[in-house]
Amino acid sequence: MTDESVPASVQSSARPLGRVVATERKPNTPHEFHFWTAVDAPIGIGTIVRVDGLVPVDAQIPRVYGVVMEGFSYSDLQSPLHDVLGYDGDPTRGRRAATERTEIRLYTAQVLRHIPDEPLQPVPLGDVYLALDDDVAIALRMDGYLKAESRTAIPIGMYRAGGMRSPIFLDADFLVGPEAAHVNISGVSGLATKTSAIEWMLQSIFAHFPAQRGTVAALCFNVKGPDLCFLDQPGKIDDADREMYDLLGVPAQPFQQVRYFAPYTARGIALNTLRSNAALADSVTPLTWGLGEVLQFAEVLLNKDDVDAKADALIDFIRERVVGKDFEEPGFKTVHRVQSFADLDAWFREVLRKLEDSNGDTWRTHHAATIRKVRNRLSNLSTRCAGLVTDDGAVSDLPFGEFQDRTVYVVDVANVEEDAQDLVFARAVSKLREHLERRDLGVDHVIVFVDELNKYAPNDGPDTYVKKMLLDISERGRYLGLVLFGAQQFRSQVHRRVVGNAATAIFGRMDSDELATPGYQVLSPAVKARLATLDKGQLMVRHPHFAQPVFVRFPRPCVMSGREGVERFPQAPEPSLAAAVARDLRRLERGIDLGWVAQQIQLYDEPEVLAARNAVLRRRPDDVKASFTRELQRRARPGAIDAESVAPKPRALRTFAPDEYGG
Repeated sequence: MTDESVPASVQSSARPLGRVVATERKPNTPHEFHFWTAVDAPIGIGTIVRVDGLVPVDAQIPRVYGVVMEGFSYSDLQSPLHDVLGYDGDPTRGRRAATERTEIRLYTAQVLRHIPDEPLQPVPLGDVYLALDDDVAIALRMDGYLKAESRTAIPIGMYRAGGMRSPIFLDADFLVGPEAAHVNISGVSGLATKTSAIEWMLQSIFAHFPAQRGTVAALCFNVKGPDLCFLDQPGKIDDADREMYDLLGVPAQPFQQVRYFAPYTARGIALNTLRSNAALADSVTPLTWGLGEVLQFAEVLLNKDDVDAKADALIDFIRERVVGKDFEEPGFKTVHRVQSFADLDAWFREVLRKLEDSNGDTWRTHHAATIRKVRNRLSNLSTRCAGLVTDDGAVSDLPFGEFQDRTVYVVDVANVEEDAQDLVFARAVSKLREHLERRDLGVDHVIVFVDELNKYAPNDGPDTYVKKMLLDISERGRYLGLVLFGAQQFRSQVHRRVVGNAATAIFGRMDSDELATPGYQVLSPAVKARLATLDKGQLMVRHPHFAQPVFVRFPRPCVMSGREGVERFPQAPEPSLAAAVARDLRRLERGIDLGWVAQQIQLYDEPEVLAARNAVLRRRPDDVKASFTRELQRRARPGAIDAESVAPKPRALRTFAPDEYGG
């Protein structure tokens, strides 16, 4: 795409801007060449150029495309002293030197593509032209996936040079799979716009992912602040951004389908999320797991130095033989069906009682000390992850098996303890992989966005469950349709196999100390200097089709930023017990009234009310009101006085506003 403000000499490919030059000291190779230009030529670091050879090969003029990686400027002076003498030591003379020197602009470019590809020869001496739209597409090998009949192009941004703008596309087959997959983005905090770049890429993928490649969804973990809490709210963009949206064919609007999930706080009433404003609270679904969901990933939370092989064997026995099954044994007072942590504790008490009655020290080859240790460790899980893990087995999970096309699922764990974050990440991604293997997730491809990769997959430290899983995704996930979009400040601190398996690497503004690490030695000093000074909205992109990195500019995502979101939708205070229960029951039956709930719970303590709520959420009955009433009555303590015969006791009664949560 050309700009009318650009001179015709630049827009037209008929006039060269420079000439390839080769000397004995600086010869050209098949992968690098040098050329000079006029002083005012619109050439800079990152500019794509085309070289037309002068001697035809097989009746075809050879063409070479390259990207400028280094630039030099010098004259014929032998030393600075000569210039001082030419101006008589007076710099104020300006251009009135006795002899005006000729300034030489010399550039070094890395080859992007040869036409024809064979034989691969050194870059010929020829004219150098500024690459136009068609040249950019050919140079970056985008012409192969821009064809209408097999188009898999995903716009990533705009390339700008010499006043011209050309759209840059990535290949969906090398972005989401199956040819290659995974994206890694690096940059300093705040200035590199890593989260904004991922949001823009998701918008672009949802708009352009080809239907013949299947369906796609995204699962994003919000691990810091309110970054991803307002993806469904419109953000502010300027005219330049809106124009870029139009040029790249992406609708300038927020995500149309977003679902939010968050665990409860430790108390179990409010959801632990910054998206708690009354105007948005109903759009957040609780994320709670019971014993069955957590025990499979107990090693995420248990210290391997403390839980030895003997304890592992007992945990495996409980997982396979006890949980979810009718367990009976001679000497037990009853048949145990363990479905919650409370049931598990009752089972442990029965086992230890039998050991005491028999004066034994082993049960089914498991020593009493091991049994007590495992009981202590497993019982603590619901306490360590209170709000996420429930004692009574209540489950409110991600919609595995019902994922929808072009939908973003956000799990907000920004305010959750680190152990609980690891558990959420481990279980959610493992379940995605299981369903993708069975092809019953609901979509064909899932993009998993994880920020702060240097925390979850560092290049040193112990091999945690989460790190092993990230390595597995990066190495084998693309075969299943499981794609990792990762971001971090320091790429050098992330495990090499995680970043190395990312087919597409993106770099925002980088820290100078990071650029001094060995992983960036392949970049020229000029490119590293530009990376250290990139503006917001500028990125350097490396893609399998691109022989060299390319600088692009992307528009501001059309979604509300986290900072603006918390200002416009301030966090609500913790709701009353009645309001919280009404909010949760209303997810099953919309007609639940806040006043009705307040009347039902006024004679019950808070733990009894929450247990009744969890039981209803777990069973999901057709008649929610009747089920909730029965659960409350079932938990009434012996000798409790009927509500109609005595004034309400103020133990669980809470004040509430009539319009709270829409009641």
